[in-house]
Amino acid sequence: MDLHDLHDLRAWLPGALEVAERWGGRFGPYESHGAHRAGPEAFTEAFERFAKRMDDNYPFFHPRYAGQMVKPPHPAAVTGYLTAMLFNPNNHAAEGGPATTEMEREAVASLAEMFGLAASHVGHLTTSGTMANLEALYVARELHPGRGIAYSSECHYTHERMCHVLGMAGHRVPVDVRGRIDLDALEGVLRGGRIGTVVVTTGTTGLGAVDPVHEVLALARRYGARVHVDAAYGGFYAILGRAGTGGVHAEPWRAIADCDSVVVDPHKQGLQPYGCGAVLFPDPRAGRHFAHDSPYTYFTDSDLHLGEISLECSRAGAAAAALWLTLQLLPLTVAGFGQILAANRRAALNWAQLIDGSGELELYQRPDLDIVTYFPAVAGGRLSAIDGASGRLLRDGMTAQDDPVFLSVLRADADAFQRRHPRVVRDAETARIIRSVLIKPEHEHYLPVLHGRVSELAARARSTPATATP
Repeated sequence: MDLHDLHDLRAWLPGALEVAERWGGRFGPYESHGAHRAGPEAFTEAFERFAKRMDDNYPFFHPRYAGQMVKPPHPAAVTGYLTAMLFNPNNHAAEGGPATTEMEREAVASLAEMFGLAASHVGHLTTSGTMANLEALYVARELHPGRGIAYSSECHYTHERMCHVLGMAGHRVPVDVRGRIDLDALEGVLRGGRIGTVVVTTGTTGLGAVDPVHEVLALARRYGARVHVDAAYGGFYAILGRAGTGGVHAEPWRAIADCDSVVVDPHKQGLQPYGCGAVLFPDPRAGRHFAHDSPYTYFTDSDLHLGEISLECSRAGAAAAALWLTLQLLPLTVAGFGQILAANRRAALNWAQLIDGSGELELYQRPDLDIVTYFPAVAGGRLSAIDGASGRLLRDGMTAQDDPVFLSVLRADADAFQRRHPRVVRDAETARIIRSVLIKPEHEHYLPVLHGRVSELAARARSTPATATP
């Protein structure tokens, strides 16, 4: 977290202890047991070792970190999580966390409204996008037994894995030149009648490509197939997309409301700690596929408990508290959370423009959201040379002691590369490119520094002999 966030935490965190102390005092005194107590000297020694271990981390909070889709949680999320964690609620059943159960329902309703879903939806938070997608595909299997799942070759690998877990046939569909599911290829798969659900991705984790949800939806309906939206990464862009602002195309985002399920990860764009995904079904009847009973839970409320519409059992109520408190400060509107997303989007578009005018870098693909992909401009354009230069750029940036920059790489196959850059020389079957996720609004202001440093590293990387690559 940056200094402003730490300042907020110093001011807000004492309130967490005050809430717990005030609430706990209502139940009267009791004798505390010493079995779990640790002396101050022992704690100090252990914490010093812990603090030293924590030095071995990347500066996810800083705009010089422009690698993976990682950023620290909002101070409100930390405060909400810590406060609720002192109570340790379990949102599997209402009796495990009455307050945080209601917070979860309200936060999920806000997410549903962000996507334009009806008030009659059903959904809940999960521990991850993987679990959320598992639940969506589980419902797909129950609704269309014996039929498979179609997903693009650039979707998240969780879909292929979860099809295997669920015993379903997975069908990989090629992508177009922008990394989106290819509609002609999809129709060919649908025509055979083997597909029950099509997965579309609004923000692939590699390129940030947004599938044409509106076109896939019409195609799937023609063949009697459902549509599941994996919006784990890009889902919060529905705020801008549905409003038709921020340079985000509206059609795919507005079509989500007519799809059959949607997944989003608040622990990515939503400023939450890890352990906070969500799955939503517009049709509340989807909840019946999770029906089960327990002899020692579900006794305080006649309404469905969150655990009765979920494959997961125990879940941290603190995750719901963190999201709820964050949304009180940053509502899911264009004027609220949308300001963060708009800054990220502007940073991506501006960097793409700088790269277009650069002699050191080449843009791999124009960004749909906030993921920028590029590579060193290597003389001769050989894929093997591009791969080596990208590797050296990554290494030199991350190991520099005085001025490090933290990026990530994406491996592109030769066919995909040549479709975007026909002049490259195919002397290898794959090549690494650089991938930067501009998930922090601070990147917008830091962009001139970041671009200058990456350009400097690219110039060095392409002039270094290939034998220098480890």
